[in-house]
Amino acid sequence: QVQLVESGGGLVQAGGSLRLSCAASGRFSNCRTMGWYRQAPGDQRELVATVTSGGPTNYADSVKGRFTISRDNAKNSVYVQMNSLKPEDTAVYYCYCSGVWGLRPYEYWGQGTQVTVSS
Repeated sequence: QVQLVESGGGLVQAGGSLRLSCAASGRFSNCRTMGWYRQAPGDQRELVATVTSGGPTNYADSVKGRFTISRDNAKNSVYVQMNSLKPEDTAVYYCYCSGVWGLRPYEYWGQGTQVTVSS
């Protein structure tokens, strides 16, 4: 019902920057909450940052001050600007969308984009 297409991952040196983008399309693409999670090999998927359609944001402590999340409601898109990247930021980053349709909650995930930070 929702397709999430991510872009912007890649390889960067420590201290560098990357910007991830995610565009939602489909019946429920007007997501109330959009955001990013990440998963490193052998680890569980963890929160990076989320933003609601009204604007409030939530960040993992590990990225506060380095990452900035934003969204364009008109384009059903979410972005994360990642600065001062560290090797421990290396992971697959997944776009996330959630909301309620009628009384039914929904959530969708993108296929993931690899971010690799070299030391």
